[in-house]
Amino acid sequence: MIAKLKGLVDTIGEDYCVIDVNGVGYLVFCSGRTLGNLPSLGEATTLLIETHVREDHIHLFGFSSEMEKQWFILLQTVQGVGAKVALAILSVISIDELSTSIAAQDKKVVGRATGVGPKLATRIITELKDKVAKFSLAPTGGDKSGKSAGHAAVDTSNSVLQDAASALVNLGYGQTEAYTAVSQAARGSDEMPPVSTLIRLGLKELSQ
Repeated sequence: MIAKLKGLVDTIGEDYCVIDVNGVGYLVFCSGRTLGNLPSLGEATTLLIETHVREDHIHLFGFSSEMEKQWFILLQTVQGVGAKVALAILSVISIDELSTSIAAQDKKVVGRATGVGPKLATRIITELKDKVAKFSLAPTGGDKSGKSAGHAAVDTSNSVLQDAASALVNLGYGQTEAYTAVSQAARGSDEMPPVSTLIRLGLKELSQ
């Protein structure tokens, strides 16, 4: 089972690349985000690999980060989401935005990916929202536990967050945009503020 490839970038295609490892070329399917992070042809790179073995083929899927790989696996636990659709989602939606949109139950964001219609977007939101709610929406620079420095991780399933975000949506802000703002505001406090305070702090976040 191949878990990692380290070699030279030989070819970059629309949805794949070829990595030359000591003269052997490995065809690796990747998201557009990972392909965009690859160095120039002939330069060294390392990709984390998820190997799919089927009766008629062996496919390698490559990722520039462990988080992207884990989301690739998680997305495929949803009925109707295969490897191709999972890569399509990861190609157009960042990990942070994907986490936030699912926690905010915003199917419009997930629906931006090719191959994801309204029904599948709803299924992804429904089946993953509880799993995503267990993760902190930690900003870049947090520690490995997912907590930002000096403050507790945010429970994205908290009803106070949902109520505050709904109030901002009623004011005309996008669902994911509103949810991100109140989550950031909550993260800046030692304890969960009341809804009215979160709305005020969320508006401040949105005005920056």
